[in-house]
Amino acid sequence: MTLNDQWQEHILSWEYDSSANPNLPEIPIHAFPATLHETGDTAIIELDLSSTIGTDGSATTPNLLANYIHINQNESIDTHVNSTSEVFYVMRGTGHTKTSEGTLEWQQGDVFTLPSNSGSTHHASQDSALCWVHDAPMLTYIGAKAGEPRFKPTFYPKDYLAGEIARIREAGIKENRNRNGVILGNPASEKTRTMTPSLWSLYNLLPKGAVQKPHRHNSAAIDLAVYAAPGTNVYTMIGKDIDDQGNIINPFKAVWKPNTIFVTPPGWWHAHYNESDEDAYVFPMQDAGLQINMRTLDIQFVRD
Repeated sequence: MTLNDQWQEHILSWEYDSSANPNLPEIPIHAFPATLHETGDTAIIELDLSSTIGTDGSATTPNLLANYIHINQNESIDTHVNSTSEVFYVMRGTGHTKTSEGTLEWQQGDVFTLPSNSGSTHHASQDSALCWVHDAPMLTYIGAKAGEPRFKPTFYPKDYLAGEIARIREAGIKENRNRNGVILGNPASEKTRTMTPSLWSLYNLLPKGAVQKPHRHNSAAIDLAVYAAPGTNVYTMIGKDIDDQGNIINPFKAVWKPNTIFVTPPGWWHAHYNESDEDAYVFPMQDAGLQINMRTLDIQFVRD
C-alpha cells in the first residue's frame, strides 16, 4: 500500500446543510456547592463536567477547568498543569504560594494570575480554600504544550479590588449601568482588555436592591459567587431566549451562595437580582480573551 493509499484511509466528508452546525453536547447550567471545599483532606477538587460536555480530559467548559483547592491549616499542596493561564481567587484563609518567580503572600479576597510555569506550591497558615481556573482543556483539545509565558504573574489585592469598586460604585448606580464592576487586566492583554490572553474576569458589584438586566455572550462563564448576605435572595436567572419585553423565557434560577460556583452556558441570556439590603459580589471567569481576539464574543444587552 502506498503512502497515498494509507492517508486516504482517514478521509471523512459530510453534506453541508446537515452538518454545518454539528450536534455537540450542550454546556449545562450547573452549580458546585461550597460543601465540596469546607471540610476534608487537603485536596484539589476538580469541577469536572467532561462526561456531560464530551471533552477528552477534565473540563468545566470546553476551554476551561475550574477547581476548588482545600488546604488544611499548616499543610501544603502542589499545582502543576499544562496551561497558558491560571487564575486563583482566595475564598477563605491566609497563606502563601511558592512559584518559579518567588513567594506570594495571600489572604481572603485576593486574586492572582500565573502564566505557564513549572508548578506552584500553596501553603495555608489557617484552613483555606482557593478557586483555581485554568485553560488546560483548550491545550488538550488542540494537542499543544504551553511554551513561553505570554504575560507576567499579577497580584490583585483585596484592598485594590475594594478601592476600584468604590471608585465606580456611585456613578454606576446613578447611571443605572448594566454592570457595576471592574474588568481585571494585564499589560500583555491591554488591547483586548482581559486578564490574560485567554482569560477574562470581572469583579462585579450587585448593589443592594438592584437588578442587572439580561445580557448574553458567546463565551461560557464560570461564576464564583463571592458574597451575598446569608439567608437572602440574591440570584441569577438564566435562559436561552427573551421575549419582546426583554424578559428571560422559562429561566433557571442560580442562587448566590458564598464561595460557590455556577456555570452559565455560552449564548444564554442571564440577569442578576439582589433582593437583599446588602451589596453582593460575583467573580465571573471566561475564555473571552480568545473570543475578543477573534471578534466573536458578540456581547448583547437588553436595553430600556
